[in-house]
Amino acid sequence: YLQNMAVGKNKGLKPGKKGSKKKAVDPFTRKDWYNIKAPSMFTNRDVGKTIVNRTQGTKIATDGLRHRVFEVSLADLQNEMDAERSYRKFRLIAEDIQGKNVLCNFHGMDLTTDKLRSIVKKWQTYIRASADIKTTDGYVLRVFCVGFTDRMQNQVKKTCYAQHRQVKAIRKKMVDIMTREINQCEVKEVVNKLIPDTIADDIRKACCSNYPLKEVYIRKVKVLKKPRFEVSKLMELHGDSGRTTTTATGEDLGSGVDRPEGYEPPVQESV
Repeated sequence: YLQNMAVGKNKGLKPGKKGSKKKAVDPFTRKDWYNIKAPSMFTNRDVGKTIVNRTQGTKIATDGLRHRVFEVSLADLQNEMDAERSYRKFRLIAEDIQGKNVLCNFHGMDLTTDKLRSIVKKWQTYIRASADIKTTDGYVLRVFCVGFTDRMQNQVKKTCYAQHRQVKAIRKKMVDIMTREINQCEVKEVVNKLIPDTIADDIRKACCSNYPLKEVYIRKVKVLKKPRFEVSKLMELHGDSGRTTTTATGEDLGSGVDRPEGYEPPVQESV
């Protein structure tokens, strides 16, 4: 038999109010664009742009930008048109905001997945090593290195497998060279060594006495610890020469001007 539904119990049957639908607002109208600035170690300082909600109430725009991590190809950072070094990616972290510029610092390095997959092949030994190294300015970096054995000169045999004792000796040399090259310098100098990958070249040359190596790369660099943030240190990384200096009394001293050696100002005819 049919059961009559009680009137007013089903809320879905109630007629809605006219014009109660919220008006759609374009979210981009309340956002601002900021320029991402890479440190002075790289040729191309303008990495790109990032977006953030405009300051509203207690939500400040700069707080939303700080600690953002940007992953940029080395070819883009060095303004290289060919794809020779595009497989190396640098991670930059936003540490300070000045005007519409987001000042970034080094936050790590990695190789692209397709590059790693392409260098792994059959008939050779894959050797890996890693080390936690502290720089002179207080950064603790975890550095990973990879290398592959190569066939000797005039070798007929197809395979080139290294013995276990040879692998151990090569791995020890990898760790020693990475530690020697990194713990004696600041993070700025470490980045300057990572761009051309000179550490990997040193490892390949040093390990030839144990077993010939090819395709040696610093695969990844992670920042485990960093020192307390200082604006002055960040400005050194970004090249502080263009900024005007002010004294404690607030007097503007202007910016420094580079003059050639033995420069003399021109003599004016009238004052």
